[in-house]
Amino acid sequence: MCAIAIQQKQYETYILTNEQAQSRLEVVPERGAIITHWSLQEHEILYLDSDRFADPNLSVRGGIPLLFPICGNLPNNTYTHKGQQYQLKQHGFARDLPWKVTESSEATKNPVSLTLVLDSNDQTRSVYPFDFQLAFTYQLKDNTLEIQQRYTNHSNDPMPFSSGLHPYFLTSDKTQLEFEIPASEYQDQITKEIHQFSGSFDLSRDELDLVFRQITERSASVTDKGRTFKIALGYSDLYSTLVFWTVKGKNFYCLEPWSAPRNALNTGEHLSELPPGGSYEASFSITVNFL
Repeated sequence: MCAIAIQQKQYETYILTNEQAQSRLEVVPERGAIITHWSLQEHEILYLDSDRFADPNLSVRGGIPLLFPICGNLPNNTYTHKGQQYQLKQHGFARDLPWKVTESSEATKNPVSLTLVLDSNDQTRSVYPFDFQLAFTYQLKDNTLEIQQRYTNHSNDPMPFSSGLHPYFLTSDKTQLEFEIPASEYQDQITKEIHQFSGSFDLSRDELDLVFRQITERSASVTDKGRTFKIALGYSDLYSTLVFWTVKGKNFYCLEPWSAPRNALNTGEHLSELPPGGSYEASFSITVNFL
């Protein structure tokens, strides 16, 4: 039995359930269409800082924020387009704005799914001078969460953008994590040093912010021996970059697919560009396998 329910918490929350798989997903359209919770067989997969989430003036730290039209930050939060400067804060605006639910699957259908849309408006055009539509479909099937995406340019000019997802995974002991990331090196975004990657990091540091630019496969995984499951990520060709981020003393880690590295709107590195009237579809999946 699959179902979609709506609960009025602090925000209107859509709850997708798949009873057979013992899977439950919570989505908050008003806060950037964020997935706040995903539980599977009574195991919470995602981390959420509930205090930050309760304050609408703070960015959400937890769940799966959506990044658009940039990933990461820009120098002085500034980029230039056609000789004019614009201001965009870190990770763009999609994670902060309200999205609209446009479609949901039948209550008994497997997979159960929910589609949300963000359209450009005066607020977005003031910092990003394009007309667009984003449509994201969250699909819950067995032990997999799939996020299907469609990016559409309604402008008369080509539309440059980058996009990403920022899942926060809950963990009880970071020393019990084992990584399979399809890259041989990474850059430390704090020190700017480049290091060879052999499958592990120094997780005792106060903060790790690592970018893998030369990924060779469309999948990556983390085995959490402490929680006895493996998280496998799958991502389509849009995504060129993986970012690992964690903070000492917090029981989360992030492994994030980005379509381009930070500052791509200025440098053009791996920047996507949609022609007028064009659309692009992409996908991202998280599969949890218990050990």
